[in-house]
Parts: sequence; structure tokens; C-alpha cells
Amino acid sequence: MKSYAVIGLGKFGFQIAKGLAEQGLSVIAADNDAEKVKQIGDFVEDAVILDSTDAKALEDSGIGKADVVIVSIGENIEASTLTVMSLIDLGVKQVIAKAISVLHGKILTRLGAYKVIHPEREAAMRLVKTIAEHIHYDTIDLSNTMRIVKFSVPGMFVGKRIADIDFEREHGVRLIAHKYNSIWHTTVDENLIIQETDILVIIGNVVDIEKITKTL
Repeated sequence: MKSYAVIGLGKFGFQIAKGLAEQGLSVIAADNDAEKVKQIGDFVEDAVILDSTDAKALEDSGIGKADVVIVSIGENIEASTLTVMSLIDLGVKQVIAKAISVLHGKILTRLGAYKVIHPEREAAMRLVKTIAEHIHYDTIDLSNTMRIVKFSVPGMFVGKRIADIDFEREHGVRLIAHKYNSIWHTTVDENLIIQETDILVIIGNVVDIEKITKTL
């Protein structure tokens, strides 16, 4: 079983640590605030007070040996950056880091973070998708560069054969699933005519995905 650690127990980090523990996973939760550590202590396997910018403290706590570490430090960009650096130096394979700005995210990515998340931006986008009737797609970020998108068929695709669209050559993405007649198919029939009620799922580089989703 993989081991997990969450550093930074604000609202986001607390819910991540609690949620992982509720799934039966081994979780170490850490913060420099004793009260926050006390609050999470009833939910996780281990809760520790530490300065996460101190590589020795991370190593001594066992966090440096965790398979996945989520860094959810709030507004302190310096602490967030130094923590990610220390974790990578300790050999943690998957460091998932919360970013509070685009620049912060770029820094974390260049440091080698496995995945960078923008919780507020992502929550806002989910809300927009829910309330804006003209938006009919959902996204899953597999990494900082790869994304999956599920979307209702736009008018420009209706009546065309799948082969005629040529997703890979024209758009640089791959069609991996197609829902038609209310049934999902992962083996795509290129001769099928796309109907207005169909749903498509594509995977590709974030840049190419964003280009095609602008037309949906």
C-alpha cells in the first residue's frame, strides 16, 4: 500500500488528509501550527508538528519516505518552494503541490513537482461549467501536460464520420471513447456518423486540448 503525507493543514490540506485517511490509506499530516496538528490527529495515522523547509525534519518524521506528498502550504510561497525542493532532494517520487498563482505554479513545476494544482481556479471552473448552459464538457488533468476531456458533440461535428474529423492529424488529440445510443464504446468505429446526442472523450497535450475545447 502506498503511503501519503500532507504538509499544510489549512482548509484544503485538512480535507485532503482527512479524505485520504477515510479511504483507509496511511497518512502523515504535518503543519507548524500545533492546534491544526491536534485537530487532524483523530483522523490520520500520524500527525506531526514541524518546519517543512527543514529537510532533516521531513526525513526524521518519515515524510521523506512517503510515496506521495501533497504540499498544501497557503500564502507562504517561500516555504512552499523550499518544502518542494527538500522533498525532491529526499527522493520523494510524487510531490503534488498547491499553487496560489500562475507564477508560483511555474516555479513548482520547474523544481520538479509531479503535479501542480490550483484549487481555487479549478473549483471556479467547475462552478462555471455547472451554471453556464453553453459549456458542455468536463476535464481531468492527468499531469501538468496531459489532459482528458469529455464533451457533448458540437454542431460542427454532427453528421460527419469519425474518420473524416481525423482528431490526431488535424487536432493533435486522440479519441478514446464514444457514447452513442446511450452506450459507451472504448473501441471507436471510425465509420460511425456522429449524432447530436453523442458524447466524445479525447486525450492529448494540454496545449492541443485547449485549442480544440475553445471551439466547443
